[in-house]
Amino acid sequence: MRVITFEEPGRVRVSLESPAELEPGCVRVRTIYSGVSAGTELTAYRGTNPYLTRKWDTEQRLFLDGQTHAYPLTGWGYQEVGEVVEAAPDVTDPPVGHLVWGVWGHRAEAVVPAEKLVGHVLPPGADPLRGVFARVGAIALNAVHAADVHLGDQVAIFGQGVIGLLATRLAVLSGARVVAADAIPARLELARRYGASETFDIASGSVAEFVRKRIEGADTAIELSGSNLGLHEAIRTVRKGGRVVAGGFYQGEGIGLRLGEEFHHNQVQLVSSQIGGVASWLAHRWDVERLQRTFMDLIYTGEVDVTGLISHVVPVGSAPEAFDLLDKHPSEVLQLVFAFEEEQEPWREEAPQQEESL
Repeated sequence: MRVITFEEPGRVRVSLESPAELEPGCVRVRTIYSGVSAGTELTAYRGTNPYLTRKWDTEQRLFLDGQTHAYPLTGWGYQEVGEVVEAAPDVTDPPVGHLVWGVWGHRAEAVVPAEKLVGHVLPPGADPLRGVFARVGAIALNAVHAADVHLGDQVAIFGQGVIGLLATRLAVLSGARVVAADAIPARLELARRYGASETFDIASGSVAEFVRKRIEGADTAIELSGSNLGLHEAIRTVRKGGRVVAGGFYQGEGIGLRLGEEFHHNQVQLVSSQIGGVASWLAHRWDVERLQRTFMDLIYTGEVDVTGLISHVVPVGSAPEAFDLLDKHPSEVLQLVFAFEEEQEPWREEAPQQEESL
């Protein structure tokens, strides 16, 4: 069965692996589509992921000297949708023949515990491409929850990639007035369609100065570009005592992040949002599973339209070229999806090319 492997930094191979044995309590899922989370997966492609050079101690919750993962990295990816083709005798849900979304990596087939897929069945007639957005949608919703958005809040959202655009839509649904910031006109146009009250091209100046010309500052900023400079500007943008949610996957040292300036003088709250868990004050009511299901319900009811976010549907055999495109021309890609069915047309594009992102 085909699987995508990062052999080393800058080198991707579509290799073969043997089908796993079907175990009790599990189902076999044949992959239809697998979405790429560009921010996370490029850290593996480029060799910048901290797990490659540091050891994550799960008990102490510290990165220590050592190494957690090493090349080759096989089956990365966490945005899959497929068909249940076989079930262990003790499994009745999800039923064989139904389409499900979940996390099993960029591979043609996987054996997955059935309990991990309960509630993950796509409604009859639903476009299976929608299933690849469950995880990134949950990441966006997690960030909006961490921002503690209230009706009428002024919220600035930095980075209008897939997760940033979804966060813009979810913040608007939560009652916020959103200023969306990015450097790509096409993405700013999508942000307006998602309900942003205003958009700002970061190439034209300072978001903080733009916002403060009319109000004291944003109540909250959500930073999803993964840029240290973006995080610093988000801190500058919020009012005294405001909150900044850092949801990007920041790499390397924090060059450009000057914590002795607005962060210090305006007593800014800085909160991390990461899909490994929910905001601590919501943990008694919310978990990642609920985030995912809630987001998928918003897709099914039409409150969030994800179809315009898909820029490329790529045959899995073209994975090396796809990651090269993501690495060298990220502005040309929004949501890239690998197709595991042979009949899929190569390099089907569904959105206009983009310019350089924040």
